[in-house]
Amino acid sequence: MQLYNTLSAEERARLIDEAGQERLTLSFYAYAKIENPKKFRDDLFIAWNALDALGRIYVAHEGINAQMSVPAENFEAFRDTLEVYDFMKGIRLNVAVEQDNYSFLKLTIKVRNKIVADGLNDETFDVTNKGIHLKAQEFNNMLADPNTIVVDFRNHYESEVGHFEGAITPDVENFRESLPIINEQLQDFKEDKNLLMYCTGGIRCEKASAYFKHQGFKNVYQLEGGIIEYTRQIKEKNIKSKFIGKNFVFDHRLGERITDDIIAQCHQCGKPCDNHTNCANDACHLLFIQCDECKAVMENTCSTECHEIIHLPQEEQVARRKGLQVGNKVFRKGKSEALKFKNSGDLSTQTLAKAKPETTDIRQKIKVKKVLIGKGEHYYSKSKIGQFLIENKELSVGDKVLISGPTTGEQEFTIKEIFANGASTEIAKVGDQVTFELPFRVRLSDKLYKIL
Repeated sequence: MQLYNTLSAEERARLIDEAGQERLTLSFYAYAKIENPKKFRDDLFIAWNALDALGRIYVAHEGINAQMSVPAENFEAFRDTLEVYDFMKGIRLNVAVEQDNYSFLKLTIKVRNKIVADGLNDETFDVTNKGIHLKAQEFNNMLADPNTIVVDFRNHYESEVGHFEGAITPDVENFRESLPIINEQLQDFKEDKNLLMYCTGGIRCEKASAYFKHQGFKNVYQLEGGIIEYTRQIKEKNIKSKFIGKNFVFDHRLGERITDDIIAQCHQCGKPCDNHTNCANDACHLLFIQCDECKAVMENTCSTECHEIIHLPQEEQVARRKGLQVGNKVFRKGKSEALKFKNSGDLSTQTLAKAKPETTDIRQKIKVKKVLIGKGEHYYSKSKIGQFLIENKELSVGDKVLISGPTTGEQEFTIKEIFANGASTEIAKVGDQVTFELPFRVRLSDKLYKIL
């Protein structure tokens, strides 16, 4: 029986397009004692694959941690697959603040030693002996108490774009680094201070709360459901947000806006900006903050060196990567001397700019009239040329077009020159294979529209 993915991300995106169904991005976790993680993993894959559920999931003897995308119409059926297990009966599912049908394009379930790497080897530490959970208003109330210390148990690249007022934001790259740092920093406050902690969805601070109780801290609290659930509650109950900025998320969106305050800077020019990107150089993939202007000039790269590399012949790029760790293994999190305006550690909540509100008015969306005329077939990175198959209408020099896709987003530009079936032409017709210069990379799942 199939227990692994057989489709590429591009193929999956195309199927999602064709299905035309709304999907829900959600996350959940549960600490529990799982005797056979491998069998648990396989059973979940079979059940979720049948529901077209996608995502990145880790299972271990200590529980499960999942970030997923599920067809909205299968949501209750998906919940039923969780209710089969006693430790997941009634489990809270954190539904994302912003929805994206392409947040996950594969179903990946991996067995790990731990669902959250903590660097601990203490058999007396009971991860289920957690701190007291607080809802949004309770959390806000305790934040206002001068006897409270609040700690962000996320990484530096997450807290840089958004965090709670007055929070300690450790300059760390992973969770296991933060535990000893915070433990040492707060040794004098075990008895008399409220230790208040938070993270994205609750999984890290739940383990942290158990750890600090194990270390002798008396008054340990955590934000129930993390920033995701906090945001849902403040919107539903009209509660003032004490979280400022954007919440970093671990799918291709890389962030959900909570307030319109921008508290971070473009790492290259210093302009107010809180949009993360990954360096386009496949031998780098550095995660950093980049504004639209720098993105255009640097072509999604983090440094002049990487910018030069992406313009080398593909064969030479591959040769340079030989023997190096690449892909996800080289994913680096914002630590580079090339980034002049990187901030981490002791962060402020000073607003540097306000984000422009995104319209959700459907009438606004249909003001741009367009017609689908083709689909992407190839992209030649060396010459920056895209190849498309014309399936409907005609395409002419001077036409304004829109290219849209899950990774590309929506890009508009004007056609200046067309080659159809290898020959220069003024008008391309149905059935023609056309190529033209593009200022950005396109993917196989991208659609070509003519703006009317």
